[in-house]
Amino acid sequence: MTRTDWTRDELSALFDLPFTDLVFRAAEVHRAHHAAGEVQLCTLLSIKTGGCPEDCGYCSQSVKADSGLKAEKLMDVGAVLAAAAEAKAAGSQRFCMGAAWREPKDRDMGAVCDMVAGVKAMGLETCMTLGMLSGDQARRLKDAGLDYYNHNIDTSPEHYGDIITTRTFQERLDTLEEVRSAGMAVCCGGIVGMGESREDRVGFLHALATLPRHPESVPVNALVPVKGTVLGDMFAGERLIDDIEFVRTVAVARIAMPMSMVRLSAGRESMSEATQALCFMAGANSIFTGDKLLTTANAGDSKDAALLAKLGLTPMTAAEPMRATEAAE
Repeated sequence: MTRTDWTRDELSALFDLPFTDLVFRAAEVHRAHHAAGEVQLCTLLSIKTGGCPEDCGYCSQSVKADSGLKAEKLMDVGAVLAAAAEAKAAGSQRFCMGAAWREPKDRDMGAVCDMVAGVKAMGLETCMTLGMLSGDQARRLKDAGLDYYNHNIDTSPEHYGDIITTRTFQERLDTLEEVRSAGMAVCCGGIVGMGESREDRVGFLHALATLPRHPESVPVNALVPVKGTVLGDMFAGERLIDDIEFVRTVAVARIAMPMSMVRLSAGRESMSEATQALCFMAGANSIFTGDKLLTTANAGDSKDAALLAKLGLTPMTAAEPMRATEAAE
């Protein structure tokens, strides 16, 4: 039975383990529930860039940011499907679509649902992140064939107000509940390296690991400081979490949420191959591939293929990730 009753003290004790002991324990948990040599390849496309009214301190797409990013309209359905086809040809197994909205407007739901249905018809897993959802919107996305909905909690409840003021932590949890009620799988994680303490990293993972049902996907991002954003200007040129602490965070996520896909997300392009290898050893088994994550740079398909080949890892098959979903039901 998967635990959802972790205490903060228990998670803090995991963080405090000697590094090699923690990674070994995480590797054992990983191998008990997942194929150790496989990594899920995902592609993320920004289907509506810029102009978001939220004030998330890390985001270049916020209207509060002076990042030079111009607001664009929602992409044409055909262009999105063409990008999905390219992603599939490059080996991606899941196609994720993100829009810079506080929440989708009902007038946009038809096009969004057409995107979902079209990508699903290609045999790809579908994921979207559109901001907050109403119950009706969640059900429409489910009916269109959406497999996963991404809605990150970003950080600990205590640190949250220092990063975002336009949407509460509870509102994020409310959207996750609507996603669950509609019958979709949840993709939910956050960002480390935003000036938080280890206690905040414990609180972040505790909030995820004590949900009534763990997210099927848990993206762990390292802050990419973007000039013109609050955090980008505050921490320009700095890396506020070292590689060992980042790997510790991945390892604790794996132990606390054994059935989840733990995804190395933003910030990977600045990590060494050795750091990424340690993350895979510690239980990460999903990455975003391609040259861009929404608006920030990413490693790229060819570089990822070379790294996986060097490590002897193989892309995951289409059916593999759903095991975790089924096992949690």
